[in-house]
Order: sequence, then structure tokens, then C-alpha cells
Amino acid sequence: MAKTEVVLDRFLVCGLGSLGQHCVVALKLFEVSVIAIDKQLPQEWEISQLPDLLDNLIVGDCRHSSVLEQAQILQCRAALIVTNSEQVNAETALAVRKLNPKTRLVVRSSKRNLNELLSEHLKNFTAFEPTQLPAPAFALAALGTETLGLFNLEGQWLRVVKRVISSTDTWCNNRLLYDLNTHNRRLLHYKSDAASLKLFDEWELDARITPGDTIVYIETTNLNLTYLEQPIRKKWYNPYYLLTRVKQLNWNTFKQKITEFWQNPDKNRLKQIGIICGAIVVFLLLFGTILYRLTYPKISLIDAFLTSVMLLLGGFNDLFGGFDFTQPVPLWLRLISLGMTISGTVLVGIFYSFLTERLLAARFQLIKRRPPVPQKNHVVVVGLGRIGQRIAEILQEFKQPLVGITFHTNLDTSLLPKMPLLNGSLTESLAKANLKTAKSVVVVTDDEMLNLEVSLMTYDVNPESNLVVRTTGLGLSNNLAELLPKAQVLCVNAVAAEVFAGAAFGENITHLFRVDRTTILVTEYQIELGDTLNGLLLSEVTCGYGVVPILYQKDAEIPKLMPSEDIRLAVGDRMVVIATSHGLQRVEQGDTRLALKNWQVHIARALTEDAKFEGANVIARISGCNLNVARNLMKNLPETLPVPLYKHQAQRLILELGKAQVVGSLLPVK
Repeated sequence: MAKTEVVLDRFLVCGLGSLGQHCVVALKLFEVSVIAIDKQLPQEWEISQLPDLLDNLIVGDCRHSSVLEQAQILQCRAALIVTNSEQVNAETALAVRKLNPKTRLVVRSSKRNLNELLSEHLKNFTAFEPTQLPAPAFALAALGTETLGLFNLEGQWLRVVKRVISSTDTWCNNRLLYDLNTHNRRLLHYKSDAASLKLFDEWELDARITPGDTIVYIETTNLNLTYLEQPIRKKWYNPYYLLTRVKQLNWNTFKQKITEFWQNPDKNRLKQIGIICGAIVVFLLLFGTILYRLTYPKISLIDAFLTSVMLLLGGFNDLFGGFDFTQPVPLWLRLISLGMTISGTVLVGIFYSFLTERLLAARFQLIKRRPPVPQKNHVVVVGLGRIGQRIAEILQEFKQPLVGITFHTNLDTSLLPKMPLLNGSLTESLAKANLKTAKSVVVVTDDEMLNLEVSLMTYDVNPESNLVVRTTGLGLSNNLAELLPKAQVLCVNAVAAEVFAGAAFGENITHLFRVDRTTILVTEYQIELGDTLNGLLLSEVTCGYGVVPILYQKDAEIPKLMPSEDIRLAVGDRMVVIATSHGLQRVEQGDTRLALKNWQVHIARALTEDAKFEGANVIARISGCNLNVARNLMKNLPETLPVPLYKHQAQRLILELGKAQVVGSLLPVK
């Protein structure tokens, strides 16, 4: 952020693959000197003008101290280490830290534990896995809803919403754009029916919302979104469910269920056999108990029952073999007992086989029997590499029906066990995935040509689906966007490079999302002594730098979401903003767009004496001028406020004065 000499600082990029080239482009937006190191130059540059953007290009091994010294590492504010080898990246980070303990290290790495250890020991270190950064953007694009972004800040969920105003919308013709900014909502983008998209503060606050307008805003949410709502599960302890089941109990329903059960032998064969065998066992137990009780009246009913159980469990020999009975046993009873033993042995064998079959089936189900492919309104994720798996995890968190398609036979089948998974030829897999009725198709394989093929096939089969395509190069991204204008084409390296570049300046980039093919970054700042943000009102931060503060925290106080625009920043304050890379660039360079502070407010009259008092308070609060100046101005109306303001500040001041019964108007600075 902050100082004039920052523009003269050097930034080092190690590795000029696709990600490295995009990092150079992203850094040059900040108008800084960039030096690059690569072991060997690419035969063809993905970004043709890249060599012209570099202040120095060194061919060599970035792990060697001599190469780093040649790259003037002692003058480098940050080093972006983004080669394709994580080992090389780690070794380079160690070498850079040895030569310059002050250089900020931004490293490409997927080793979470190692990254934490390196951060602890090397200090001023951060690491990203570029394939993981755009995953939330892919998942949100696949939802096909108005939600463009969803993230958690200080335990509170925030979502970014795109809303196209219809003639029946409650906001239509009833709200000014100014009215949309509340204690839990901030307007980010606005596009009227006849104008192009306007970012952050480029619209008129007193403009009325009309049909056809497109509005993008951020709001706090309790996460009760349509696609996050979980169906009510029927539980036995749910009183409503129990009452419903009791009401359904009647003879006709019971008879219908029994008939359906016995008329469907293919589905219920094992259950039918089990019921028949159980009925025979119960009959034999009752028959044997009654028979022995009638034959020997002196034995108890329990003894008669246990004798029948013993016979059914194969105990004929134990009961009759080699024992002298005090009472004679008739031959006919012995024959019946032998028949019971034989029947019991057969039935127990059937029972054991049935139990074994069920146990084996359960064992195979433990390997995880995947659910069936959804029939409609689902998301198809093509490609289950790292980014595909992360996208699927996010969609499952959102309770979205989905199916995954992979072309790798060695994929770990234990991954994402609750998701239908197809593995086979491209044409066959897409057919099985019910592509014609899918809501969205996310194509994120590692093969760009395969992504192109799948995208075109998807468009031919289902042109109305939300098509989201992963690319790694600008060439395919631009051409595919023209070929499929409705598709959302995300170049993962371009998106990731903006995060790497922002992190190079020491800013904490926590989240990102996309709005009309523009990457929006959620960035945290800590106000320091000599900081260009120090002493500014939040309204001046918004209008001056083109960023939107969404969180403010003073010292150890509770953080405030959607803070008042009239808060003045001081050293030690913490602020989280939403910004494009251009906005971050302006903050870094201290470019406050002061030339736009060219409006004044003329105050004509106050309707009451109380209005004069309240109007002075409003002027001091919004303009930031001294309260005594504001009170003197209100005593000498009509008068023009001598403090120049940004247009949004001036418009907001006039609207707030109107609420206090003070009449004001907007004047350009002469």
C-alpha cells in the first residue's frame, strides 16, 4: 500500500510457465519493475508481448544464489515462485530468504503442512495452490442461481447476488440506488437497461431502479438459500410423521401393501422366502409345544416349549439318544420329533444362507454403493482432478444433485463416495449422465482439447444448460468465449495470477468471485503509520480508490460488517474491502483519484430551527469538516459548503440533509 518509493521496488517472478506469465501481466498493472527467471525460455510465448513487459529476463536456475543476485534480489520487495516443481519452489524460497530476509515470498505449493512450517520459519511467506483458487467460482457458476459469491467473514456468511429487475420486482420504481445500502447490504455493480456495467461508485445515487436494470450487491445471510435448504427427513421420533403414519393405517391400505409385496417376486424373493420359513418355524414350535404338553400333562408349558426348540435346532440325539426315560416315549412321538429335527435343520440352513447373503451384501455396500444418476436439474462435473474434486465437494455442501465423469481408471474410488460416478468413453458417459436434462455442466479436465470437445458436445445436446469451462491459456479462453457466448469460460491461471500479484504486496486476499468475467478480490488491510489510507473516511476510500469496505474493526473491538461510510480510519484499524485488481493497484500506489473530488453542496434553507442543528451534524459527519464550520454555515444560509467532495459523497449529503428537512443542491467546483 502506501509509499511513493513502492513504485521503484522490484518484483521477481521465478518460472515463466502459463501461471508465471500471467503473474507478470498482473504485476505490471501495478506499474512496478518486474524481473523474471526461467531455466529455459519457452519456444512460444503464451502472452506474446510478455518479453516487452519485463525489466530484465534471466535464464538460469532460480535456486542458485548467483542467479538470484543477478536478479537483484536485495532490491526485490517480493518474489513470486511459481515453477511447475514444488521442490524447486521450496528450495528457491529458502535461497531467497537466506539472501534477503525482508523479501516477501509468494509460493506455488499444495503441501499444506509444509507451507505452514515454512511460514512459521521463513516469515513473510504465503503459499497458494493455483488449481484450487478458482474452485468456488466454478461451483457458484454451476449453481445457475443469482448467487455469484459466498464466503464466511468473522463467522457471518456473506453472499454476492446478481438481480435483474423485472416490472413486478418490489424494488422496481420504488427504490433509489442509495436506498440499497443498508446495515446488512452494499451495492457493488449497477447496469441500467440502456447503459454498460458500472463498478462500485460510477452510478448516480439518486437514480431510480427501473425494469431491466441489473444490480449486484453483497449482503449478510443466514445461509437459508434455496439451494442450501435440506429436505425434512422423516424420523420415527417426529410427532408429525408418527401421526401421519397412524392415520394411514387401515385394512384397505394394509391389504394393498400385502398384495403388492407378494405380486413382486423379483424384488422381494428373499423376503418372501424368509417369511415362509419363519411361518413354518412358528407353526412347528406351537405344534411341538402343544403335542408334548398334551402327551405329558405333568411337564410345564415352558419345558414343552424348550423341548420343541431343542428338536428344531437339531437336538433329537440329545433328547432321545442313550438316555433312560422315566416315562415311556411312544414311537409315533419319536417319529414326529425326528421330523421336527429334520425340518428345523433345513430351515436353519436356509436362515444361515439368507443371513450370509445379507452380510456379504452389506460388506460390499460398505465399499460404498453410489447413488443413482439424477434424472434432471443436476450438475455434471466432467474431470475429477484436484479442482474437479473441490468443485464437487462445494456442490455437495450446497446440497446439489450432481454426477461426476472421469476418464482416469486409476481414480481413487473412495473419493466423494456420496456422488454418482461414471467412468468410460466420452460419448457413453455423457449419455448416461442425462446431459439433456442437466442444469449445469462444469468441464474441468486437465486436457484443454478435451474440454473444448466436451463443451461443444454439451452445447449441441443441451444449449440451455449453464456451461462452465476451465482453460489454462488466454488464447482458448478468448476464442471459446466468442464461440459460446453464453458459456462461462474461466482461465484458471489468469484468475490465480491476480491473487498471487495481490499477495505480493503483502495484502491478505481471503476470497475471490467473478462478476461478468471480472475477478473480484476480498482483501484485508491493516492500517499502518504513513499509510495512504490513514485518516480517510470510509466514503473517501470507496470513492477515491474504487473499493468497497465491508468490514471495519478498531483495535480489540467487535468487527462491524457493512460499516458506516462516515468512520475515519486510524493507525491499527483493520479493514476488509471488495476490489478489482485495479482497485488494489490504486491503493498500493496511493492514487486516490483526487481529481474527482470536484463537487460542492449548496445549502439553500432549513425548514426549522431544529433542522439547522441536525443539518450541521449531518454535514460534519459526511463531509468530514469541522463541526464549528458546519454550524457557522447553517447560521448563514443560503451558503455553499467550501469542502470539495466526491460526487457520491455530495449526493449522499444532499439526501441525508433532505431527511433532516434541509434543502441542498449539487454544484461543480468552479
